[in-house]
Amino acid sequence: MIGIIDYGMGNLHSVTKAVERLGETPFLSSHAEKLAEADLLILPGVGAFKDGMEELRKRGLDTFIQQWAGDGKPILGICLGMQLLFDESEEFGTTKGLGLLPGRVERFPQGAAKIPHMGWNNLIFKQPQHPLLYQVEEGYVYFVHSYYVNAAEDILLASAEYAGVEVAAVTASGSVWGTQFHPEKSSHVGMSLLRNFVNQKGGVRAE
Repeated sequence: MIGIIDYGMGNLHSVTKAVERLGETPFLSSHAEKLAEADLLILPGVGAFKDGMEELRKRGLDTFIQQWAGDGKPILGICLGMQLLFDESEEFGTTKGLGLLPGRVERFPQGAAKIPHMGWNNLIFKQPQHPLLYQVEEGYVYFVHSYYVNAAEDILLASAEYAGVEVAAVTASGSVWGTQFHPEKSSHVGMSLLRNFVNQKGGVRAE
Protein backbone atom coordinates (compact mmCIF):
# COMPACT_ATOMS: atom_id res chain seq x y z
CA MET A 1 0.00 0.00 0.00
CA ILE A 2 1.39 3.37 -1.02
CA GLY A 3 0.71 6.51 1.00
CA ILE A 4 1.10 9.97 -0.54
CA ILE A 5 1.80 12.64 2.07
CA ASP A 6 -0.57 15.60 1.82
CA TYR A 7 0.85 18.63 3.62
CA GLY A 8 -0.80 21.26 1.47
CA MET A 9 2.07 21.77 -0.97
CA GLY A 10 2.13 18.75 -3.22
CA ASN A 11 1.33 18.05 -6.85
CA LEU A 12 -0.99 15.37 -5.53
CA HIS A 13 -3.21 14.74 -8.55
CA SER A 14 -0.43 14.03 -11.04
CA VAL A 15 1.52 11.85 -8.59
CA THR A 16 -1.59 9.88 -7.67
CA LYS A 17 -2.49 9.29 -11.32
CA ALA A 18 1.07 8.19 -12.13
CA VAL A 19 1.05 5.60 -9.34
CA GLU A 20 -2.37 4.39 -10.49
CA ARG A 21 -0.97 3.91 -14.00
CA LEU A 22 1.47 1.44 -12.46
CA GLY A 23 -1.45 -0.65 -11.28
CA GLU A 24 -1.40 0.53 -7.66
CA THR A 25 -4.11 2.12 -5.50
CA PRO A 26 -2.43 4.90 -3.51
CA PHE A 27 -4.10 6.92 -0.78
CA LEU A 28 -3.64 10.54 0.28
CA SER A 29 -3.40 11.61 3.90
CA SER A 30 -2.06 14.35 6.13
CA HIS A 31 -2.35 12.21 9.28
CA ALA A 32 0.57 10.22 10.61
CA GLU A 33 -1.73 7.52 12.01
CA LYS A 34 -3.17 6.78 8.56
CA LEU A 35 0.15 7.10 6.71
CA ALA A 36 1.67 4.57 9.13
CA GLU A 37 -0.53 1.93 7.49
CA ALA A 38 1.39 2.27 4.21
CA ASP A 39 4.22 0.08 2.98
CA LEU A 40 5.86 2.92 1.05
CA LEU A 41 5.52 6.70 1.26
CA ILE A 42 5.82 9.43 -1.36
CA LEU A 43 6.56 13.00 -0.30
CA PRO A 44 5.70 15.28 -3.25
CA GLY A 45 6.06 19.03 -3.16
CA VAL A 46 5.89 22.34 -4.99
CA GLY A 47 6.90 25.67 -3.45
CA ALA A 48 9.36 27.08 -0.93
CA PHE A 49 11.48 24.97 1.42
CA LYS A 50 10.68 27.05 4.51
CA ASP A 51 6.93 26.84 3.91
CA GLY A 52 7.20 23.10 3.32
CA MET A 53 8.95 22.45 6.61
CA GLU A 54 6.45 24.64 8.47
CA GLU A 55 3.55 22.68 7.01
CA LEU A 56 5.14 19.36 7.93
CA ARG A 57 5.80 20.53 11.49
CA LYS A 58 2.26 21.85 11.95
CA ARG A 59 0.94 18.37 11.21
CA GLY A 60 3.60 16.51 13.18
CA LEU A 61 4.72 14.90 9.94
CA ASP A 62 8.37 15.90 10.29
CA THR A 63 8.98 13.60 13.25
CA PHE A 64 6.79 10.90 11.69
CA ILE A 65 8.86 10.91 8.47
CA GLN A 66 12.12 10.87 10.43
CA GLN A 67 10.93 7.87 12.46
CA TRP A 68 9.67 6.15 9.30
CA ALA A 69 13.05 6.49 7.62
CA GLY A 70 14.84 5.56 10.84
CA ASP A 71 12.93 2.27 10.79
CA GLY A 72 14.26 1.56 7.29
CA LYS A 73 10.93 2.00 5.52
CA PRO A 74 10.99 3.27 1.91
CA ILE A 75 10.18 6.90 1.13
CA LEU A 76 10.50 8.83 -2.13
CA GLY A 77 10.73 12.62 -2.17
CA ILE A 78 9.81 14.44 -5.38
CA CYS A 79 10.98 17.98 -6.28
CA LEU A 80 10.52 20.06 -3.09
CA GLY A 81 9.82 16.76 -1.36
CA MET A 82 13.34 15.60 -2.20
CA GLN A 83 14.87 18.87 -0.99
CA LEU A 84 13.07 18.58 2.35
CA LEU A 85 14.85 15.28 2.98
CA PHE A 86 18.19 17.10 3.21
CA ASP A 87 19.95 18.87 6.07
CA GLU A 88 19.07 22.49 5.33
CA SER A 89 18.20 25.14 2.75
CA GLU A 90 19.32 28.72 2.22
CA GLU A 91 15.98 29.68 0.60
CA PHE A 92 14.56 32.72 2.49
CA GLY A 93 17.24 32.30 5.16
CA THR A 94 18.67 29.10 6.56
CA THR A 95 16.00 26.51 7.36
CA LYS A 96 16.69 23.08 8.80
CA GLY A 97 15.30 20.15 6.81
CA LEU A 98 14.46 16.61 7.82
CA GLY A 99 18.15 15.66 7.93
CA LEU A 100 17.69 12.26 6.30
CA LEU A 101 20.17 12.91 3.49
CA PRO A 102 23.48 14.85 3.70
CA GLY A 103 23.52 18.05 1.68
CA ARG A 104 22.38 21.66 1.40
CA VAL A 105 19.80 23.32 -0.83
CA GLU A 106 21.34 26.34 -2.58
CA ARG A 107 20.24 28.94 -5.12
CA PHE A 108 21.46 28.78 -8.69
CA PRO A 109 24.14 31.40 -9.49
CA GLN A 110 22.61 34.73 -10.47
CA GLY A 111 22.85 35.58 -14.16
CA ALA A 112 24.28 32.21 -15.15
CA ALA A 113 21.07 31.02 -16.83
CA LYS A 114 17.34 31.55 -16.78
CA ILE A 115 15.90 30.76 -13.36
CA PRO A 116 13.88 28.71 -12.56
CA HIS A 117 15.41 25.66 -14.19
CA MET A 118 12.25 24.66 -16.02
CA GLY A 119 11.78 22.10 -18.77
CA TRP A 120 13.50 18.98 -20.05
CA ASN A 121 17.11 18.17 -19.19
CA ASN A 122 19.29 15.13 -19.66
CA LEU A 123 20.18 12.78 -16.82
CA ILE A 124 23.83 11.87 -16.27
CA PHE A 125 24.10 8.60 -14.34
CA LYS A 126 26.64 8.46 -11.52
CA GLN A 127 25.67 5.11 -10.02
CA PRO A 128 23.77 3.28 -12.80
CA GLN A 129 24.01 -0.02 -10.94
CA HIS A 130 21.74 1.22 -8.15
CA PRO A 131 18.37 -0.59 -8.04
CA LEU A 132 16.50 2.73 -8.28
CA LEU A 133 17.89 3.11 -11.80
CA TYR A 134 17.12 -0.48 -12.79
CA GLN A 135 16.37 -0.49 -16.56
CA VAL A 136 16.02 3.31 -16.54
CA GLU A 137 17.36 5.09 -19.62
CA GLU A 138 19.83 7.95 -19.33
CA GLY A 139 17.30 10.24 -21.02
CA TYR A 140 15.45 13.52 -20.56
CA VAL A 141 13.26 14.36 -17.55
CA TYR A 142 11.19 17.38 -16.53
CA PHE A 143 12.47 19.90 -13.96
CA VAL A 144 10.89 22.95 -12.31
CA HIS A 145 12.99 24.52 -9.52
CA SER A 146 14.94 27.65 -8.55
CA TYR A 147 17.15 25.99 -5.93
CA TYR A 148 19.26 22.86 -6.27
CA VAL A 149 20.75 20.38 -3.81
CA ASN A 150 24.49 20.37 -3.25
CA ALA A 151 24.53 16.71 -2.27
CA ALA A 152 27.18 14.40 -0.90
CA GLU A 153 28.80 12.43 -3.74
CA ASP A 154 28.08 9.00 -2.29
CA ILE A 155 24.31 9.51 -2.40
CA LEU A 156 24.23 11.08 -5.88
CA LEU A 157 22.81 8.54 -8.34
CA ALA A 158 22.22 10.87 -11.30
CA SER A 159 22.74 14.54 -12.04
CA ALA A 160 21.94 17.17 -14.66
CA GLU A 161 23.97 20.21 -15.72
CA TYR A 162 22.38 23.65 -15.50
CA ALA A 163 23.60 27.19 -14.87
CA GLY A 164 27.16 25.91 -14.54
CA VAL A 165 26.39 23.63 -11.61
CA GLU A 166 25.81 19.94 -11.12
CA VAL A 167 22.17 19.47 -10.16
CA ALA A 168 21.44 16.48 -7.94
CA ALA A 169 18.68 14.84 -9.97
CA VAL A 170 18.39 11.44 -8.26
CA THR A 171 19.60 10.71 -4.73
CA ALA A 172 19.39 7.72 -2.41
CA SER A 173 20.65 6.46 0.90
CA GLY A 174 19.25 3.22 2.25
CA SER A 175 15.46 3.44 2.17
CA VAL A 176 15.41 7.20 1.47
CA TRP A 177 15.15 8.10 -2.22
CA GLY A 178 14.63 11.39 -4.02
CA THR A 179 14.19 12.95 -7.46
CA GLN A 180 14.57 16.66 -8.12
CA PHE A 181 12.63 16.29 -11.36
CA HIS A 182 9.00 15.19 -11.63
CA PRO A 183 8.96 11.48 -12.59
CA GLU A 184 5.20 11.63 -13.05
CA LYS A 185 5.73 14.24 -15.81
CA SER A 186 8.86 12.68 -17.34
CA SER A 187 7.43 10.15 -19.78
CA HIS A 188 8.89 6.61 -19.84
CA VAL A 189 12.14 7.58 -18.08
CA GLY A 190 10.34 8.97 -15.06
CA MET A 191 7.76 6.20 -14.98
CA SER A 192 10.48 3.56 -15.07
CA LEU A 193 12.11 5.09 -12.02
CA LEU A 194 8.77 5.42 -10.24
CA ARG A 195 8.04 1.79 -11.02
CA ASN A 196 11.32 0.77 -9.38
CA PHE A 197 10.27 2.53 -6.21
CA VAL A 198 6.80 1.01 -6.24
CA ASN A 199 8.26 -2.45 -6.86
CA GLN A 200 10.81 -1.94 -4.05
CA LYS A 201 13.75 -2.83 -6.26
CA GLY A 202 15.84 -0.58 -4.02
CA GLY A 203 15.45 1.25 -0.71
CA VAL A 204 15.78 -1.22 2.14
CA ARG A 205 16.91 -3.88 -0.36
CA ALA A 206 19.54 -1.70 -2.01
CA GLU A 207 22.81 -2.93 -0.60
